[in-house]
Amino acid sequence: MGSNSSLKFDKIDKKIITLLQKDSTLTHDEIAERIGRSQPTIGIRLRKLLKSGEFHIQPGINFKSVDLHMARLRLVADMPEKLFDISQFCPYVLNCFLMNGDFNVFLFIVSTHLEDIDSIVNEHYRKSKWIKKVEMEIVLDIAKDLILPMKFEQQEDHSPSDPNTCIKKCPFCNSEPLTP
Repeated sequence: MGSNSSLKFDKIDKKIITLLQKDSTLTHDEIAERIGRSQPTIGIRLRKLLKSGEFHIQPGINFKSVDLHMARLRLVADMPEKLFDISQFCPYVLNCFLMNGDFNVFLFIVSTHLEDIDSIVNEHYRKSKWIKKVEMEIVLDIAKDLILPMKFEQQEDHSPSDPNTCIKKCPFCNSEPLTP
């Protein structure tokens, strides 16, 4: 994670990033004016930041402002790396983290329907022979803006309330099923 970082953000980079996080529609000219640098300097720095992969300008849904359901899952898995790989393909998983401690996998799951989250947890994770423990909590409120991408179209193509349909339509789950 951060220890592998080769790019160091200097004061100017941090100012650019801060401005763009507040308003991603700012032009290079507007950023240059606000931090006292030239427009070409801003363009060069932004290209460097974006090319490094350590900074992204990403559209997404503000989870603080919309009516979506989000759950936090903590799991004890025999093969956490397998779950980590599978989670990258599931449109309901916002993100997956490998952890140290008693629970070795942490996930955020999101859906427009609470029943979908319940089905994912009960039909996919709790029935898995290599997931030993599952704890789920529903997020009730979010203190700060949380802007993340949402895979609405992919969610519509899956039906976690019918795991057989979900697995048939998901090529990765079809080859690497969570359940026995």
